[in-house]
Amino acid sequence: MDFTIKTMAEYAAEGKMPEVLFFVGCAGSFDDRAKKITKALCKILHKVGVEFAVLGQEESCNGDPAKRAGNEFIFQMMAHTNIEIMNGYGVKKIVTACPHCFNIIKNEYPSLGGNYEVLHHTQFLKKLMEEGRLKIEGGTFKGKKITFHDPCYLGRGNGEYEAPRQLLEKLDAELVEMKRCKTNGLCCGAGGSQIFKEDEPGNKDINIERTEEALSMKPNIIATGCPFCNTMMTDGVKHFNNAEVTVKDIAELLAEAEDL
Repeated sequence: MDFTIKTMAEYAAEGKMPEVLFFVGCAGSFDDRAKKITKALCKILHKVGVEFAVLGQEESCNGDPAKRAGNEFIFQMMAHTNIEIMNGYGVKKIVTACPHCFNIIKNEYPSLGGNYEVLHHTQFLKKLMEEGRLKIEGGTFKGKKITFHDPCYLGRGNGEYEAPRQLLEKLDAELVEMKRCKTNGLCCGAGGSQIFKEDEPGNKDINIERTEEALSMKPNIIATGCPFCNTMMTDGVKHFNNAEVTVKDIAELLAEAEDL
């Protein structure tokens, strides 16, 4: 990237406040595949002139995996650490590319003293589009077919189905819906800390079931809005040895459309 991303500490040292804090999350910080989603989102925000900052070394895991695995104590320790730092900087608005970060900071941090306006990156990008700041040219996707997999914590968890689809519709591609979508969407199998444990005995892995459904739509691209979903669907596509289909986050598709 040909620009520098500033931290909240750097903004504070200048006596300034960015428009938003980008809460990167563990996947977006450490997972090589998810780092590409982080970079794509940063490139878009930089291009449209959004002043944003990250916490950098001061950011801790949001606590979601610990909480979902049943360790409330560890969750509260992690959450309190993040809240103390964010409140110290006077953070008001947070954007994240992970529905797990989005859900827990939006719905479970307030009771611990963390009250913020929290947006999933598709909601924020849709807002930028409506304000005329983000203009999407989708020419490179002409003739392509895209199917969107709803992340549980964005869709059924928080009722957001339209933002990702409205962005995808701006690309010159055909958006095809799987049979199980929106309120009837099927989990990729990663949520509830399942991604971190061994599979339980059964006839078929959930991500294989879901990928099968996506591939039956004959798409060129399976679009996701969650780093965990991205991993599970990518593994599913590899399972079927399907080299024709790629799995990409919506931020990556928009960055590609903008040639960033």
